[in-house]
Amino acid sequence: MSNILLESYLESNSLVTHQIESYNRVLDSGIQSVINRQNLIEPSVEGFALKLGKVRLEKASVIEADGSRRPIMPNETRLRNLTYAAPIFIEVVPIIRGIEKSASFGEVFVGELPIMVRSNMCYMKTLTRQQVIENGEDAEDPGGYFIIKGVERVLIGLEDVAANRIITTRKKTGDKIASVVFSTAPGFRARCVVTRSQNGTFTVDFPTVPKSLNFMLVLRTLGLKPSDIMGYTGDMLAFKNDLMLNLEVAESKDLTTNEALVELGKLSAPGQAKEYQQKRAETQIDNYLLPHIGEGPEDRFEKGKYLIQMARKSTIIGNGLAKEDDKDHYGNKRVKYSGELMEELFAYAFRFFTKEVKYQIERTSARGRKLSIQSIINPDTITERIAYAMGTGTWVAGQTGVSQVLDRTNLISTYTHLRRVKSPLAKKHPHFKARDVHGTQWGKICPSETPEGQEVGLTKYLAVMAKITVGADEASTEQKIRELGKIEKL
Repeated sequence: MSNILLESYLESNSLVTHQIESYNRVLDSGIQSVINRQNLIEPSVEGFALKLGKVRLEKASVIEADGSRRPIMPNETRLRNLTYAAPIFIEVVPIIRGIEKSASFGEVFVGELPIMVRSNMCYMKTLTRQQVIENGEDAEDPGGYFIIKGVERVLIGLEDVAANRIITTRKKTGDKIASVVFSTAPGFRARCVVTRSQNGTFTVDFPTVPKSLNFMLVLRTLGLKPSDIMGYTGDMLAFKNDLMLNLEVAESKDLTTNEALVELGKLSAPGQAKEYQQKRAETQIDNYLLPHIGEGPEDRFEKGKYLIQMARKSTIIGNGLAKEDDKDHYGNKRVKYSGELMEELFAYAFRFFTKEVKYQIERTSARGRKLSIQSIINPDTITERIAYAMGTGTWVAGQTGVSQVLDRTNLISTYTHLRRVKSPLAKKHPHFKARDVHGTQWGKICPSETPEGQEVGLTKYLAVMAKITVGADEASTEQKIRELGKIEKL
């Protein structure tokens, strides 16, 4: 019976669907969302700016020696050691003294994006089986990989802790409880921690602060008064006691919000002017503390309430009212495949592109030359950075081995390589629990397919019938739920 079910499943589903669907989502919305986040280039030239609009990708093509451009199939890129890539065009609108000159530039070629074989941008997607064979391609080729300078390369799935989720565990010493959130905003990830000591006092850690901060000091910088803080305790007596203790011992409880900001600034920028210290503290709490909630002054109050919930959870664990969270539970993990990885890489390359365009505009203006699109936009900026990462496997956040040469030993090895999942943990350390088979991996991760030696349990493979969803836009989903009246802000 199981064989019949498996055969039926494989007839209607591809084993590399997760790779292709993930990449297609980037083509549909990921590239545009990256551009929308960085769509205004404002150089140091009075009354001039560039606005970037809609993106358009063409199917793969090659520029021949005579300058002509023609379509190219995957097999030809393998034979000629070329990259199977799509030209990227972006609408560029100059803004002169606040007025958009929409007819000036139009669409501009800004670089190339590698195309995944069998994705929506691949020619093979729309061809019949016979047409695929006539074009010199393999009709049984599953796709799900890229061709970079003639070499077939696959992006390995990266396993990581779920973003924007409170995970509370005991520290190794056992006397402290830590509530950790990997707060992730587009293009940035910050590890924010609320730690409860054995006697019930709280501290806060987040990027750019030199040491653990007093919990009440951070809440005061976010605009929460003692009455506000006690109002979010709920009916939990143990948490009320902890907060009352923290208020009692905190020297910052009577400070105003501005005074608390200056106090935080003194810790981050000692010896600087008072105004600079306050500005520094505002930048830290807006940009580096829980950035997934927001990065503006209007979001500070919500961040304070979120910190209180993190502290509350650590009190629950500390008083033995609930078990600590299991970091190895697969519900607390996510796997990033080609789509998310390519979006990260494109965002990284695009940042350099916008910086270079800004520099070229300033340089051209300083020399008194006429501004032309050819002089300010260099397509190689995006193309080369993406090609380097794809060719070496070194990714944006410093991970290595993300892009690998596709294993073509046989068909089974090709499929397994396309379904590989890699943990970011260092292979030299024991990590016994992380390497063990966890009960929640059932149906998702193969329990037996893993290499021997240092990689055991860190390099895994998807189970045969496992599927990975491509995700959804959180903001629009949250808005729909709020409209239904199912959730409210804390």
